Amino acid sequence: MAGALKTLRALLCLAIFVPAALQAATRDPILVPEVSQHEVQVRQGFTGTELLLYGAILDPQGTRAGRDYDIVVELKGPTRSVTLREKQRHAGIWINAASTQFRSAPTFYAVASSRPIEKIVDPRTAAIYELGLPFLQLSPIGTIEPGEQIRFASGLVSLMAGERLYQEDPHGVTVSEQVLYQARISLPSNVQIGTYTAETFAISRGRVVASAMAQVEVKKSGFEKVVADFADRDSFYYGLMAVAISVAMGWIAGRLFTRN
Repeated sequence: MAGALKTLRALLCLAIFVPAALQAATRDPILVPEVSQHEVQVRQGFTGTELLLYGAILDPQGTRAGRDYDIVVELKGPTRSVTLREKQRHAGIWINAASTQFRSAPTFYAVASSRPIEKIVDPRTAAIYELGLPFLQLSPIGTIEPGEQIRFASGLVSLMAGERLYQEDPHGVTVSEQVLYQARISLPSNVQIGTYTAETFAISRGRVVASAMAQVEVKKSGFEKVVADFADRDSFYYGLMAVAISVAMGWIAGRLFTRN
């Protein structure tokens, strides 16, 4: 009898809490993201471009979500390993001192949000989803002290930000009627080619309730593409040609100065 009562209580609890949990899950919104350009062509004289990341926040039935959501949009370029060296001054001369390597530093990273990220999520959530420059997971190679890792990571972020390759805009996302959102992100002229990932997060009460991705291809075209393909396909002959051109240009410059 006691066992039957326990089973009955368990079933009653399931009858109460499972529908509530399912109802809460169905309230989570659906993100429908889009990008103004899915392909960016880097030609001679490329001065950069601007991407519009936009979309809609809908409920599972495909209608207006009807709640207040914060939106965070990220655009991340392909990752690469980076060696960062710290310079120190000795006897009036700047020399290389300590150094470290990061295994997976993004070549480009931009984040825009409807409010400052520290007002949207706590540091733990920001670290999990890499929301913001302070929370990039750069993955150092080898053993490094936490304080030294933070110093080098901050130095890398500062260097990349100075070249406009790392960006953060705490008011860069506009949300209209809690349905449509948009953000503009600038790609500078020195961006790397490759596949870029645009990810959008819908956040409510400090919790990421929905996310969606889109991709952007940055490709070289025209003469730059011909040169890049030749360098990848025949690197040895490309190197010989580069040396030959350098020698020829030096010889021509020398002849011109000699005549003067």
